[in-house]
Amino acid sequence: MNRGDLRLVVGLGNPGNRYANTRHNVGFMVLERLVARDGGNFRSMPKLQGQLAEKGLGESRLRLLMPQTYMNESGRSIRAALDWFGFEASQMLVLVDDMDLPLGRLRLRSKGSAGGHNGLKSTIQHLGNQDFARLRIGIGAPGQNPSERRARTVSHVLGRFSNEEEPLLTKVLSEVVDGLERIQTQGLDLAGNHINGLQLAQPDVEA
Repeated sequence: MNRGDLRLVVGLGNPGNRYANTRHNVGFMVLERLVARDGGNFRSMPKLQGQLAEKGLGESRLRLLMPQTYMNESGRSIRAALDWFGFEASQMLVLVDDMDLPLGRLRLRSKGSAGGHNGLKSTIQHLGNQDFARLRIGIGAPGQNPSERRARTVSHVLGRFSNEEEPLLTKVLSEVVDGLERIQTQGLDLAGNHINGLQLAQPDVEA
């Protein structure tokens, strides 16, 4: 993705108050923060099976989409939006939570597999390929060993961030919002050099 190519940013999450501000909804949280900062608002778009907001004007205008299909069917809304606006998948960025990254780390990639994430699985299924940019936002893992992780995955991703995590989460959301502007102005590769190098969590100090 070159400078100025980005047209659609999709935040993944689940609709409704029950899921608001859960770890799985961190993609929604980024877009909500961006729109609130700019004094905009989301509107329901039944044709897109999602909520849509816009940022900017002319060539720099971004469409911001929050699918309302539930995570496992995110691809239906994304496919509908790409078709509605006449965008290519190469003009889209998906914001998604990632358990394999700690809170405070981000990973920007131009393409790749679903990595076990149901929202990305659905997107790949409906697009027919993996060739779309995604920004993985670390939410931390529910345990160290594989069996513990499997047992606690659902409660972890559908749980909310702790009070102790909130200051770091605020920094993460701010950096992702800034990162969207970097991608617009610098392109994916240059922006990725900065975004992927961020370590927002304070390192543990050994006694």
